Amino acid sequence: MKLKKMLFTMLAASMLMFTACGDSSSKADSSKADSSKAESSSESSKAESSAADSSKADSKTDSGSAGKDTIVVYFSATGTTKGVAEKIAEAADADIYEIVPQEKYSDADLDWHDEKSRTTIEMNDPDVRPKIEGDLPDLSGYKRVYIGYPIWWGDAPRIMSTFVESVKLDGKTVIPFCTSGGSGIGSSGKNLEKLSDGGEWLGGERLDGGISEDKLKEWIDGLE
Repeated sequence: MKLKKMLFTMLAASMLMFTACGDSSSKADSSKADSSKAESSSESSKAESSAADSSKADSKTDSGSAGKDTIVVYFSATGTTKGVAEKIAEAADADIYEIVPQEKYSDADLDWHDEKSRTTIEMNDPDVRPKIEGDLPDLSGYKRVYIGYPIWWGDAPRIMSTFVESVKLDGKTVIPFCTSGGSGIGSSGKNLEKLSDGGEWLGGERLDGGISEDKLKEWIDGLE
């Protein structure tokens, strides 16, 4: 009888141990499955995020100068020429590029009353070529190029000389325009043309900073 009780006790203990192991294994498998699902969800989320970023990048690339054959290039020291350039770009449905000097001009640099100011020294030396910051625009896809600048000492700033000598304008129609306190465009456009590699240069015009849209459109249409 004692032997039977002992065998029964051992059999019951074995069954309990087997059940516990089974539950533990089942829980472990369930945990692995949940972990696998989480990793799969994470990878899926990453893939969706990557696809969204790629879509945004493509959209940004596609929203460039596709289809436009006109660009407005300008240099503005005080903001006046910038305002006119932006109006031209809108009226002509053109791209726009700002010429930014590597060394910015301070108020003291622009003091034309000071014979030792930076701009006075630059304009007294036709060989000065201020450096331009960043990459120059690729003009290969454009047929028409507006070039704008303020009038300094009766001429275009020397940084405009830097620009026209650094890009290819051959085969393009070039329209110079300027802003000033009262001086006309004079021979500034012709002077830049001499420094360029060619192109069909039009006479150009001085445009007032507050020019109306109608006046601007009239000028642009008259260039046809």
